[in-house]
Amino acid sequence: MRVVITGATGFIGRALCKELHKDYEVIALSRDSNRAAKSVGDWAKVVEWDGRTTGTWIQQADGAFAIINLAGENVASGRWNKSKKAGILHSRLDSARAVLDAIKQVGKKPTVVIQASAIGYYGSCGDKGLDETSPAGKGFLADVCRNSEIIASQIEEAGVKCIVIRTGVVLGSDGGALPRIMLPFRFFLGGHLGSGRQWFSWISLDDEVAAIKFLMENENLKGVFNLTSPQPVTMKKFCRKLGWIIRRPSWLFFPGFIMRLALGEMANEMLLSGQRVLPKRLLAAGFEFEYPDVKKALKAIKAQKRKS
Repeated sequence: MRVVITGATGFIGRALCKELHKDYEVIALSRDSNRAAKSVGDWAKVVEWDGRTTGTWIQQADGAFAIINLAGENVASGRWNKSKKAGILHSRLDSARAVLDAIKQVGKKPTVVIQASAIGYYGSCGDKGLDETSPAGKGFLADVCRNSEIIASQIEEAGVKCIVIRTGVVLGSDGGALPRIMLPFRFFLGGHLGSGRQWFSWISLDDEVAAIKFLMENENLKGVFNLTSPQPVTMKKFCRKLGWIIRRPSWLFFPGFIMRLALGEMANEMLLSGQRVLPKRLLAAGFEFEYPDVKKALKAIKAQKRKS
């Protein structure tokens, strides 16, 4: 059976290709086929795609078991100016529309489409626990997530089961947020951002990949799922656990006004506020987390890093 993955060269996409190639024919869509081939190696067949249209990759969608849309510009790669925000928004909406258009055109529709979203959907909600029934919040990320999910809802109308995954901060050894968080710790400058009381809803890369595969293969599941650990922590607690694991102090804190001066709106939405998100539907479906506890997850990531 064939699985088509957009955003396959990203942090989650690479790990997903590596896992799924054991059981599936994996097709990785990329705007840079040469770079993608080096990134995914033998885990997937690379097909060129512009990120906006159906093009020739529609042949891979025809008769595929699943399409997993992870495409989107990195939201944490720099200050959000007008151009950056437009890139973040349109990269997600364009890819979602392309998947929808492909589904409408193929002769044999895929069984399931998985559309990536994020816990930014909920906006900043203080200490309130959030599950999949919680409403959309306010802010740029909430608007991006809500609009991409509106397009995803049309996939169901086109006759294909759709699963939306609202993912938290993904922790792994070779990418994502963790290496950047760890950097000041390595110079004995570790500490939390802002008050440290903001919630940090996370998931290990291993559990992220396992959850996507679990949802893809379970024919009875559809709709929205939060992909976060069932044990979110505050930013201060996370940094203390990280410092303990890598044997570095977590004694500094970086005031909010400095973060706002440096990163503007991005600091407010991604670093100085948070969400206490719970994977209620994923747990109810019977998924078992390998790393529900942040200490256990960080220890495993440290061990993986040593082996690589």
